[in-house]
Amino acid sequence: MAQTLKLFKNDLDKSELDLYLNDDLIAVDCEMMGLNLHRDRLCLVQITNKKNNTSVIQIERGQKGAPLLKWLFEEKKPLKIFHYARTDICWLKYWLDIDTENFFCTKVASKLARTYTDKHGLKDLVKEMTGKDMNKNQQSSDWGNYDINAEQLKYAANDVANLIPIYHWLSSMLEREDKMPLALECIKTVKLFTRLDTAGYNNILEH
Repeated sequence: MAQTLKLFKNDLDKSELDLYLNDDLIAVDCEMMGLNLHRDRLCLVQITNKKNNTSVIQIERGQKGAPLLKWLFEEKKPLKIFHYARTDICWLKYWLDIDTENFFCTKVASKLARTYTDKHGLKDLVKEMTGKDMNKNQQSSDWGNYDINAEQLKYAANDVANLIPIYHWLSSMLEREDKMPLALECIKTVKLFTRLDTAGYNNILEH
């Protein structure tokens, strides 16, 4: 299915919001300047649905909120699919005051389902599921540049486009191995860990 890609500044528009609210699940990914929550700002939020309609929203430096994104992510419907939800949900909360509800993490699912490997990155999942290598050349990139280039936009859109097929694949594996209840319990803890991350507590359950 061909991807429909739209670029937005600062927030979704109402028509895109309505499109996603009427779906039962969407995939979400974020790009940041780095991996330090208090130093490195949120730059992009990418969303796609089952029909491969993709929105890339640029977050401006100093921006404190995105009302339509907040509306979408705080609704119980649709289910939001993330890969490593702990990071994305934490940045959404800290930088845009969004309390994400009803989400699923494919990294948690992979670690519970794919115990035959220790490779649980998005690139690893795509490779096993499709046999294709993801192009990660733009992974370390200046996402804060408001004049985003074509290669960055393509990378951001491709990252999120893989999440819905991965969710279905991993869900089937979890159901087959009777691990879905455990996965859902683990995913419930993500919001607690994002609160700890925001407060500066790391690996608090370690010895």
